[in-house]
Amino acid sequence: MASVIRWKILFLVLTSVVAVTSPISANDWPEFRGPTRDGISTATDVPTKWSTAENVAWQTEIPGKGWSSPTLVDGRIFLTTATGEEDDISLRALCINAVDGNILWNVELFQPSSEIADQKHDKNGLASPSVMAAEGRVYVHFGHMGTAALDLKGNILWRQTGIHYDPRHGCGGSPVLIDDVLAFSCDGLDTQHIVGLDTKTGDIRWKTPRNTTAIKTFSFSTPQTIQIDGQSQIISPGSGFVGSYDPADGRELWRVDYGEGYSVVPRPVYALGQLFLATGFDRPLLLAINPHGASGNATESHLTWQHSKGAPNTPSVVVVGEEIYFVSDAGVASCLDAHSGEVHWTKRLGGKYSASPIAAEGRIYFTSEEGVTSIIRANTEYELLETNDLEDRTFASLTPDNGKLYIRTESNLWCIEQR
Repeated sequence: MASVIRWKILFLVLTSVVAVTSPISANDWPEFRGPTRDGISTATDVPTKWSTAENVAWQTEIPGKGWSSPTLVDGRIFLTTATGEEDDISLRALCINAVDGNILWNVELFQPSSEIADQKHDKNGLASPSVMAAEGRVYVHFGHMGTAALDLKGNILWRQTGIHYDPRHGCGGSPVLIDDVLAFSCDGLDTQHIVGLDTKTGDIRWKTPRNTTAIKTFSFSTPQTIQIDGQSQIISPGSGFVGSYDPADGRELWRVDYGEGYSVVPRPVYALGQLFLATGFDRPLLLAINPHGASGNATESHLTWQHSKGAPNTPSVVVVGEEIYFVSDAGVASCLDAHSGEVHWTKRLGGKYSASPIAAEGRIYFTSEEGVTSIIRANTEYELLETNDLEDRTFASLTPDNGKLYIRTESNLWCIEQR
């Protein structure tokens, strides 16, 4: 009974947050990790069983290559992709009908040179950041190769190509929208900044140096947004530290150092009054940070706890109830008490992991690079509910909907429907 009550309370809190912060409908998924930016879904009847031949509503081949996770707004799915090769590369945005999988529009945004486009890791692609959709606009980000805004019909509103840096392994971090600023990290091998663009024009509103002391300076994390005591903050992990920035002018509000962590990928999660984030390669730590009252260098005063065993390099974490769930890149899943960091359980799932987990209806969905999704019950005791295999490589995170799941694999977008 206590767990049922807790879930009802969590549902009311989440739905109230969505209602206050955004005009989107309850089942929209407008950016990387959803409307509350933490992988939590309030959708109902989310599928739990599928294969390549079972519970597939439709399957659409996506032209080109890309690992951006599906964004869902008002019955439309938005993705990015890259077609061509060498000196004929085309970076594109796609809009897909969520009902039948038909591609509604496919718009070219940029044509980078092969020299610029070649700066990527074997696990990365040219179209990894997820689309941000809000207030009748679609914001598309390709890191050092350009950022653009379109309307819902695919008309280009503006393009920004004036931000240059050496990304080392390509771009992986998605943008975040706060007020009238589109913000993203630019942590390269040569320079490191966080940038805020004017959403109306695409002009650079501010560009703040990271001032890191890390030896390896490149990172790829998606920023988080929070509000503490009436102050909006952009939380952006980079190499060596996580920083908080004022969205109005980009000034640094506070930072917490974590040494030589670099190539940081996971998006921070804000839950239970704490920020939860991982510190990247080579030996990742999972940190809990209390941002309330933080200023300047808050490493000693505001670090609540840290955990090292099985911490992820790439997938983000998800917090459900009083527990935090995560999976290491090597496939070891863990459940910890979110307040203390005490370990409830660890379990090897098998496979390798890059996608971030989602939570729906008291279940956690972990999707491996091999296309296998393990569904566990959100509980302090480990319970595997289902294992589903699409038999296709993927690095994209799942997008839930009422009665459906959208899954991007290497060549296709799948709609899984509960039947």
